Amino acid sequence: MAMVTGAGRGIGRGCAIALAKAGADLTLMARSRSELEETACEVRATGQNTQSIVCDVTDSRQVEEAVEFLEQIDILVNNAGLNVPEPFLEVSEENLDRVLAVNVKGVFLVAQAAARRMVEHGEGGSIINVSSQMGHVGAPRRTVYCATKHAVEGLTKAMAVELAPHNVRVNSVAPTFVETPMTKPFLEDETIREDTLSRIPLGRLGRVEDVTGAVVFLASPTAGLITGTSLLVDGGWTAQ
Repeated sequence: MAMVTGAGRGIGRGCAIALAKAGADLTLMARSRSELEETACEVRATGQNTQSIVCDVTDSRQVEEAVEFLEQIDILVNNAGLNVPEPFLEVSEENLDRVLAVNVKGVFLVAQAAARRMVEHGEGGSIINVSSQMGHVGAPRRTVYCATKHAVEGLTKAMAVELAPHNVRVNSVAPTFVETPMTKPFLEDETIREDTLSRIPLGRLGRVEDVTGAVVFLASPTAGLITGTSLLVDGGWTAQ
């Protein structure tokens, strides 16, 4: 059983469908029932079983109840995230709290709940935290987002070390800019789009399938000795 948070759109939806095509049954989590049902329809079209849970990942009670409902979790794709680009000097406390809550607290709570279930079940598992290239570098108007994604990278390493005796592997996937509903408004600015492309040596933006391929790999037995690492899907951005 694979659980995917933020499964209603973008990378989360893509990961759910890719895992289903690889043979996994799915538990889908997001805040929007309608978007979850759209993803669920696509998962069912692959022949795999799926269930949808409306959940706010920043609410520990909701997270605990969602995970308690599940018989088993073998794979977690911890994908729910938020970004509010602002100049550092203008970041409001409200937006600071919102982004920290989803990107750090939410990731932590879901990972903790899923890891507890994996350890209780005794058969190990794979946790994949969806990070960002911004968890490895810095950028203007991204101070809060960078802070949260650096936190995810640190959390991933610490979890990997602590959970290794239980055969629970923990890794992150760190994409560059991927064209999704979250990034679309930002990338519609032609100046920003051209500047972004100029920083990617492979010369193109990320596609959802670029990320889902990495996720399926890390979830699979093929990656059985990989834990505590970050798989950068960034077209070479951080290599410079």
